[in-house]
Parts: sequence; structure tokens; C-alpha cells
Amino acid sequence: MAQKFKKNDQVIVISGSNKGKKGKILEILGDYVIVDGVNLATIHKKPTSNSAGEIIKSPRKIHRSNISHIENDKAIKIKFSIEEGEGKDFKKKVRISRKSGKKIEQ
Repeated sequence: MAQKFKKNDQVIVISGSNKGKKGKILEILGDYVIVDGVNLATIHKKPTSNSAGEIIKSPRKIHRSNISHIENDKAIKIKFSIEEGEGKDFKKKVRISRKSGKKIEQ
């Protein structure tokens, strides 16, 4: 089955404390995704004999129901369509914007 969200898609957060933030999908974890620059957690690393201590901001997972694809800086819905091409029985499922009808490229 085709997935609505794929790695490197541009998305916007539509609900939660990070509402309105935009970023690209770094990783997909089942029903959760990791979006660059969204849902950041601060991690305090203790110093060791080999390295100094540091503060790291790391993105955490967010549920896929809280994000949407983006087009012209606005959230959009998508639909799936079957595209037929040349060759015997060549069919491909593609993602299309419901608003503009444009294909969402990978």
C-alpha cells in the first residue's frame, strides 16, 4: 500500500505545541515521523575523561496525524491516483494535491 508521507517530504505541523512549524521528514517510524527542526528536546551530555560536556538539541518523533503536506506555505490534503504508462500492465500509484492537482514528487 502506498504511504501518504515519504522521507524528504516537506510538511507543516497542524496541531500541538509545534503548530505552524515547517520542515522535512528525516525518518519514518511506523505511525510516527521525525521532522527536522520540530519537537526538539534538549539533551545535557555529562563530561567524560575523553570529551567535554555539551548541550544538544535533538528532534523527537511526532504522530503523522499532526502533520500535513505543504504547498505555497499552506497545509494541503492529498489523494492517490493510478498513472498508466507504456508497456504491458504498467501502472503506478502517485500522490496528487487535492487543491491544485499537481503531482507530489519524491
